[in-house]
Amino acid sequence: MNPRRLRSVYVFGIGLNAIALVYAVLDGAYLFAVTFGFIMVYLGLRLRMLSNR
Repeated sequence: MNPRRLRSVYVFGIGLNAIALVYAVLDGAYLFAVTFGFIMVYLGLRLRMLSNR
């Protein structure tokens, strides 16, 4: 997979996790919200490593 397509996949994943995080907080499921937050941080770090290439 080329870096441009991979970058768009990471951004899409971060966006979906952000939406899921908001719904989890609104529902009161804070453990799920923390999990979605960790996934967003991980995807953000991977995106940053890809951008530094």
